[in-house]
Amino acid sequence: MSQFNYIDNTLHAESLSVLDIANKMNTPFYLYSATEIETNYQAFSQGLSKVNAQICYAVKANSNQAILKTLALLGSGADVVSAGELKRVLAAGIPASKIVFSGVGKTAQEISAALKAGILQFNVESKPELKHISEICLTLNLTANIAIRINPDIEANTHEKISTGKAENKFGIEYTNAKEIYAFAASLSGINVQGIDVHIGSQITSLTPFKATFIKIAKLVTELTNEGHSIKVIDVGGGLGVTYNPETEKQCDLQQYAELIHQYLSPLGCSIIVEPGRALLASAGLLVTRVNYVKTSPDKQFLILDAAMNDFARPSLYDAYHQIIPVVQKNVKQQSSSTSIYDIVGPVCETGDTFAKARELPSIEQGELLVIKDTGAYGSVMSSTYNTRPFIGEMMVKGKQLSTIREPQTLAELINKDKLPNWL
Repeated sequence: MSQFNYIDNTLHAESLSVLDIANKMNTPFYLYSATEIETNYQAFSQGLSKVNAQICYAVKANSNQAILKTLALLGSGADVVSAGELKRVLAAGIPASKIVFSGVGKTAQEISAALKAGILQFNVESKPELKHISEICLTLNLTANIAIRINPDIEANTHEKISTGKAENKFGIEYTNAKEIYAFAASLSGINVQGIDVHIGSQITSLTPFKATFIKIAKLVTELTNEGHSIKVIDVGGGLGVTYNPETEKQCDLQQYAELIHQYLSPLGCSIIVEPGRALLASAGLLVTRVNYVKTSPDKQFLILDAAMNDFARPSLYDAYHQIIPVVQKNVKQQSSSTSIYDIVGPVCETGDTFAKARELPSIEQGELLVIKDTGAYGSVMSSTYNTRPFIGEMMVKGKQLSTIREPQTLAELINKDKLPNWL
């Protein structure tokens, strides 16, 4: 059950009125439910209990320290893709023994930091990366636990910009070259080959590509084992989609997903790692925004918000659909006879600064509050200061408690980051 519900026609985050919060805060801002995060994690953990999987939260989805600490207390590990994310999760209390380091472009500094921290494993994406890790291990006199990320050339049927398991994508080692790269890894000093990793994309709403992937990986693990490699860990990545649009999307059944892992991978006797991000965080966040203007043209009506593409980039990047709802519902009888069609846009000087087109809503007036739903993942982490718009604040609710978990940036803080050269 969602922690964002209407009570007396006013949207609430857990026990608190979003209207009351917005009247005390400058909009726009992100608002998260701690209970929703906990509920999502527990559902995932229970759903995967049959396969005894270690959840390593994909930090790129949302890296706020309050969110990482919430997950750390639940027992989550972390999937990181930068030295910054590594430092964040360690500071939040996630132990190094539960951290995997992914990404195609790991630097020497990042590899060194992860080795010194003693992480669970590197998910290695290329032969040059393997060589680089080995060289750094020799310099530091340390050993790296590694898994090879395999690109299985599986169509995930998701947006092309978040597909990662096709042959043309930049990620991983081609399935056909897997045995060669494992043999090379085994020959390197400082490298302990312990696992295999796969990740085919994000926002996947069908189990079919997962099944095809697991069958391929199971076959490969068996072949590698027969050739003398000790594969102890299978990292199946993340990618489970969420329901952004209830009319067109249905998320995968977690029990059926777990059953696929159990059927195809559990017989191999390996530890399983799962890396959910969106599935844990998307539904736990709202972007709260105010309507600056209602603009009417001969062909359209526009709701011009105070939130913009720099605050929330997914619609402009991926044409992503998000439900947009008023904070205060109109009287139900009035609502049925008084709706309008709007393009919902931001103030940034880009046509791409559009959150929705031709969206039917109850008739909206200037100054009203709206929320963009399911923005807990890939929301604040992808924001920017384009148009010299400062980073917006983030709030978290737990029951009747409200806390600021990131202060909004001031214009002075933003501008003072610029430094003039001495000749000016």
